[in-house]
Amino acid sequence: MSEEPKPTSGHHEGFEGDYRPSAPAGAPLSAGTPQIRIDPIQIQFLIRLADTLNTTLDFQTLLKRTADLVRAVIDYRIFAILLVNDRTNDLRMRFQIGHTAEVERMRIKMGQGIVGQVAQERRAILVNDVSKADNYINANPQVRSELAVPLIVKNRLIGVIDIQSEQLDYFKPEHQRLLELTASRMGQAIENARLYTRVARQAQTLEVLNEISRELTSILDPDELLVRISQLLRRIIDFQMFSIWLVDEHEAVLENRFALRFGERFHPENTIPLDRGLVGAAIASHRPVRVSDVRKDSRYIMINPEARSEMAVPLIYKGKVIGVLDVEHTRSHYFNEDHERALTTLAAQIAISIENARLYQRVTQQEQRLEQDLTMAREVQLRLLPSVKPKHQQAEFSARFIPARTIGGDLYDLIQYDHHRSAIALGDVSGKAAPAALYAALVSGIMRSAASQSLSPSDMLKALNDSLQERKVDSQYVVMLYSVWNDENRTLQIANAGASQPIICRSGEVETVKAEGFPLGLFPNVEYEEFSISTQPGDSIIFFSDGITDAMNDAEEMFGDDRLKAVFKKTQQKSASKIADAILAEVSKFQAGREHFDDETLVVLKVL
Repeated sequence: MSEEPKPTSGHHEGFEGDYRPSAPAGAPLSAGTPQIRIDPIQIQFLIRLADTLNTTLDFQTLLKRTADLVRAVIDYRIFAILLVNDRTNDLRMRFQIGHTAEVERMRIKMGQGIVGQVAQERRAILVNDVSKADNYINANPQVRSELAVPLIVKNRLIGVIDIQSEQLDYFKPEHQRLLELTASRMGQAIENARLYTRVARQAQTLEVLNEISRELTSILDPDELLVRISQLLRRIIDFQMFSIWLVDEHEAVLENRFALRFGERFHPENTIPLDRGLVGAAIASHRPVRVSDVRKDSRYIMINPEARSEMAVPLIYKGKVIGVLDVEHTRSHYFNEDHERALTTLAAQIAISIENARLYQRVTQQEQRLEQDLTMAREVQLRLLPSVKPKHQQAEFSARFIPARTIGGDLYDLIQYDHHRSAIALGDVSGKAAPAALYAALVSGIMRSAASQSLSPSDMLKALNDSLQERKVDSQYVVMLYSVWNDENRTLQIANAGASQPIICRSGEVETVKAEGFPLGLFPNVEYEEFSISTQPGDSIIFFSDGITDAMNDAEEMFGDDRLKAVFKKTQQKSASKIADAILAEVSKFQAGREHFDDETLVVLKVL
C-alpha cells in the first residue's frame, strides 16, 4: 500500500486551539475574554462553499462540486455522500469517489457500521483505527481511519458525509470541524436540489403524459392500443412485468388482455375473480394499491415468482372500474409516490382510450353486419324490380333505378295485365335507406297482389291507400303515379297520388300532364282522379321521381324541369332505352361527381 500524502490545507494554525474574539484596536483585552483568530483559509473555504451551493440546482453537479471543494482542504482518497431513503429508512450512496461498484450498491441500515451509527445518533464520529471499532463494516480492507458527519436539515436527518483513509490517525479534529461546517451548509442545498430535480422530473413527466395522451386518443384498434400503452409507459416507469386486466361483468372476473414479462409477451392465467389479488383490492377501493414487498402481503397472487414490488392502478371510466393496470419489479420498495401519481394520471386517459377503442370495435362490427344486411337487402330489392318488360306492338318500355344509398325508397313496376294492357307504376317512399326500402317492399307486395284484378289507375291507388291505412306506419307515406297502357287504341290512363307529374313529348313539343292527388297512406277514404291520354306514333312519355329534378350541382343549383324537358326534347326521336340513358347521363354530368342526395328513378314509354 502506497503511503498516502499528508493533509495539507487542514493543518494550518488557524484551525488549532481556542478561538477568541479580538478587542477593538487600541483597547486592552480583559483576562477572561477568549481570543478568536479568523483563519483566512477558513474564510476562503466558506466563501467558495457558499458560491458552490448557491450557483447550481443540479443535484449531481452540486454533489461533485462539494466533493471537489472538500478535497481542496482535506486530501482524501475515499469519499461518499449517503442519503436516507425515506421508504426503506436506510442509507444509500448518491455520490462516491474511491469505492467499488459493489460497495456503492450497499444499503446501510440505521445503526449499522460507523455511517449507520452517525445517522442514528445524529453526531459526527472520527475513528482513528477502524480495526478497533466493533461496528465497522469492512467493505475495503485497506481503510484504516474514517470520519463521518450527519447531514441535518430542520432537525431532520437526510444523510451522511463519509471520508476514509488508508492511514491510521489520518483525520484530525480540525478536519471534523471543517466537515461539520460543510455539512451544516450542504444539507439545505441538497434539499433544494432534490426539490428542483423532483419538480423538473414532474414537469418532464407531465409533458410525457401529455404526449402519451395525445397519441393514445388516435389509436382505435384495441389490440394495437394495449401494445402501445406498454411501450409508452416505459417512458415514465421502468417496470419489468406489466399487464392489463379488463373487467368481464357477465362472468364477474378480470380477463387478462395483455402482459409483458422482461420485455417479452407473456400469457398468464386468463382470468382472476374480481375480489382476489392486489388487482381485486384496487377495484374494491377505486384507488391504486402499492406494495413494497409482495412476499409480505397475503393478497398477492403469485404469477411472476421474481416479483417483489407491485402497483395496481384501477382504470376508471365515468365512475366505473373497467379494468386494472398492473406493474411489477424484481426489486423491493421500487415503486414510489411519483410513480403512483404518474400512473394514476395516465390511467384516466388509458381508460378513456380503451373504452373508445372498444366502442369503435363494436361500431365497426355492427357496421360490418349492417353492411352485410344492406347488401342482402339491396339484392332483395333489385329482385323485386321487374326483370322482364311488357311486350306490345305499339309501345316499348325502358326503366332505370339509381339508389342514393345501398338501398333506396323509390320503387317502380311494369305489370302486364294481358296481351293489350300493361300497368306502369312509379313511387317514392318518404325517408331514406332501410326504413324506406322496407316500406317500398310492403307497397310493392300489396300492389302486385292487387294487380291480378287488372284494376284501373284510380282504383289501384284507392286500393293501395286503403291497405296502407290498415297497416298504418307512423310518419310513413308514399307518392305514386299509376298508369295503364292500352295497346289496342294507344291510350294511356293516368292517376297520380302526389308523385312528379309525367311529361309527354309530341312532334318536338314538350308538355306536362297535369295529374294530381293525395299521397298514399296519409288519409282514409281518398278518391283519385283519372286522366286518359290518346297518343300518336312517335310520342314519348317519361315518368320520373323527384330525385332527378332535385339533383344538385356544386353551385347548389337543381337540375329542374326545364333541363329535363330540354334533354327529353332533344332525344325524343330515339328509342326508349336511349332516351333513358341520355337523361341520366345529363343528370350525372350536371352533378359533376357530387354525391346523390335522393334516389333517381325513370320510366320511358315510347309509342311506336
